[in-house]
Amino acid sequence: MMTGCSVVNFIKPAGAPSYEQIYAVYNAIHVKKSTSADVLSAMGRPEYETLSQSKTIIASAGKGKEGFKTWFNMVTFDENELIAKRKYVFISDEKPKQLFAEPWEGVDFDCKMALPKDVLEQPYANESAKRIAILKEVVKETRKDTQDIGADNKIIATGGMIVGQALDNLVAQLEESPTLAGKLSEQNGFEFELTTYDKGRIIMDSSDDTVKVALRLGSFSKKAKYIINFEKPAKAE
Repeated sequence: MMTGCSVVNFIKPAGAPSYEQIYAVYNAIHVKKSTSADVLSAMGRPEYETLSQSKTIIASAGKGKEGFKTWFNMVTFDENELIAKRKYVFISDEKPKQLFAEPWEGVDFDCKMALPKDVLEQPYANESAKRIAILKEVVKETRKDTQDIGADNKIIATGGMIVGQALDNLVAQLEESPTLAGKLSEQNGFEFELTTYDKGRIIMDSSDDTVKVALRLGSFSKKAKYIINFEKPAKAE
């Protein structure tokens, strides 16, 4: 089923799916459990999106009628078992800033991935060093996956670049002040500085052999409710 690389284009209707609908796809997919058939079933919205596939990745991406809102869901599989290994959801809203109206320009990004043994079993000097190493793994895999499928889908390529740049910025700040890595798991997340979106906010939780990350950029970083509940819609009001 997942051989070569293909893109399926569909006629797009007016409007776009809601935040809840986009996150519903992400929530329906389970790392280390969902099969490729499960993922294709969850991504079944051809009226809104373009479906892209490579040997180990299935992704769906779309763009709102006015062009301000873009999004994608993406799942990477274990090549031998075709079981979900990593999952991602990305929503970007680039609507112009308006007085007394929020949210304006911002990004939501969530991912969950299985961690390799070589990352988990390293003899780290302390917990901060381990958290930074795990975050670097998230950056590496996110960039690799979005570049792989992004060759056929500009929305995914652009989204991966935005997330990669933000996380690279964060890693640089944490390496300069490693104790700040302890804030990554705080309930309301850790706020950090950015050049493009001004502010970012992230929360990272690793348990057993998986890691979950929720990243909010721009205006979406200002409200803690966007970050607290993992795998639930980051609803814009």
